[in-house]
Amino acid sequence: MTNFWKEIKAPIMALAPMEDVTDTSFRELVARISYPECLHLLFTEFTAVDGMNHPKGKERVSERLIVSKSEREVLKEKGIKLIAQIWGNKPEVFHKITKEISEEYDFDGIDINMGCPVKNVVKQGSCSALIDQPALAQEIILASKEATKLPVSVKTRTGIRQHETERWINQLLETKPAAITLHGRIQKQQSDGEANWDEIAKAVDLRDASGLEIPVLGNGDVLSYAQAVDYTQQYGVDGVMIGRGIFHNPWFFNSTPQNPTREEKLEQLVFHTRLFEANWGGVKNFNILKRFYKIYVNGFEGAAHLRTSLMGANSFADVYQLISAQVQFADFTQS
Repeated sequence: MTNFWKEIKAPIMALAPMEDVTDTSFRELVARISYPECLHLLFTEFTAVDGMNHPKGKERVSERLIVSKSEREVLKEKGIKLIAQIWGNKPEVFHKITKEISEEYDFDGIDINMGCPVKNVVKQGSCSALIDQPALAQEIILASKEATKLPVSVKTRTGIRQHETERWINQLLETKPAAITLHGRIQKQQSDGEANWDEIAKAVDLRDASGLEIPVLGNGDVLSYAQAVDYTQQYGVDGVMIGRGIFHNPWFFNSTPQNPTREEKLEQLVFHTRLFEANWGGVKNFNILKRFYKIYVNGFEGAAHLRTSLMGANSFADVYQLISAQVQFADFTQS
């Protein structure tokens, strides 16, 4: 298995793994409306290795690893790589589940979450808590690498209570992960304050000093493709991972700024809803979709009123009926 990380022409652009966001439906939508040269990597939602290792929990947890046939076709057509992101704190379980995912699923890589700042996860000793447990973190990375031929990367933060970039990145580099994505906030910040890109640049310098050819991606507060490209030049990173920026503009991954019309925005809203219904109808809570509607319903007359109406919708049919009153799409009500 080749290491695709080294084959992508920089700047590498990625959509971050996000809870209840980057499921197969949203990934497919973003892939479809993005230029293939502007979007290289997609990630699954966070997948708990402990859950995957539990006979009763596996069925529900493994939903995060579902890839629809239509998404797979789009990714293949555009040459976009799909990476499974996993989390936990037991090296032996990482080894087992990494091997299982590699053999039973069709992903291009494995990414280890060492950056999620959510308090109840940190209390378990997982994700960003591993920044203060470097020996355990190294053991997890090495166990995962041993279990698969897929490239194993790491997504993390600069520290827990304060920036410890130099100590932490050097410890990660010792395990030679396929890539490191660094969010420029400490765990205590959660999503507050500004991401410190000078700390991310420090990680690039540390990588360079090590003599290793390991891509370093930066993450945090990037709201446009042009800004992402500028940051690769300004801070020396090999690429940028976009998280909340996609909520400002789902057409983010396009080198030419997109100005979608009202009709185009509503068409994507309907398409996203149809994908979600096809993939998750009767399985996932319909209300998960509502967090997405505000990213399509904005910037045009009557948007605020329509958003309010959509927030009151109770079913897919309600959404289709509300949008049909706004604009007609060919066969848009067909699931």
